[in-house]
Amino acid sequence: MTDPAGPGVVVLAGTPIGDTEDASPRLLAELRGADVIAAEDTRRLRRLMERLGIETSARVLSYFEGNEAGRTPELLAALAEGARVVLVTDAGMPSVSDPGYRLVVAAVERGFRVTAVPGPSAVLTALAVSGLPVDRFCFEGFLPRKGGERARRLAELVAEPRTMVFFEAPHRTAETLAAMAEAFGPDRSGAVCRELTKTYEEIRRGPLADLVAWAAHEVRGEVTLVVAGAAPRTVDLDQAARTVAELVREGLRLKPAVAQVAAEEGLAKNALYERALPLVRPV
Repeated sequence: MTDPAGPGVVVLAGTPIGDTEDASPRLLAELRGADVIAAEDTRRLRRLMERLGIETSARVLSYFEGNEAGRTPELLAALAEGARVVLVTDAGMPSVSDPGYRLVVAAVERGFRVTAVPGPSAVLTALAVSGLPVDRFCFEGFLPRKGGERARRLAELVAEPRTMVFFEAPHRTAETLAAMAEAFGPDRSGAVCRELTKTYEEIRRGPLADLVAWAAHEVRGEVTLVVAGAAPRTVDLDQAARTVAELVREGLRLKPAVAQVAAEEGLAKNALYERALPLVRPV
């Protein structure tokens, strides 16, 4: 185990995603006791602290996508001097589709301690209220903005069996839902979670086709999309055997044809071979 480079520590602090009352006592204590606070938006941080009724003597620095690379060495220098660096984003947990990852990697590489103040997360909140399976899920963040790139990304996820969680801008929600309905099918279940924990929180659940129709009207606020995973495929051994026979008729040898179809369908080669053999070598 690497010896710590110094007593400095990075604290990833989760902030409310809507309701200020979700701020934890630990969050308040860390903001009060920090030596340095790296904030995605310093103005939003100060407004949050005003609502929480707390003050800090910490040095407050901006830390966002545009200046992460340049500011990380400055924060590492503060850590080397023993500073307690608290990192906050506009809402939710740092590093989750927000600034933070670069600092975490750099701090870990240098042996500094990295810890967290658990807090609200739009990903987990949306998943919990979606009404979709939560035993297995994956977070896909923001999809590409360009239509072609977005379609390719969704095509890669068509067979994904886990529930999927996405972030999206309100003005692109309708377009993204339409692309999802085209890629996954209009009957795939989904949920649009808008303004989570805020005054005008809204959860829309249903087939993607219905969500597309709903989103045709103006969508406002922070949006998290949850989409059901693909249903397990039911493999038909007889159909797979017929596919093997078709490949053999096209000139492929039996064993390579069996190996190819078995791999595509997730079948045992021996069972498929036995079922296909009578179709290509009639008794």
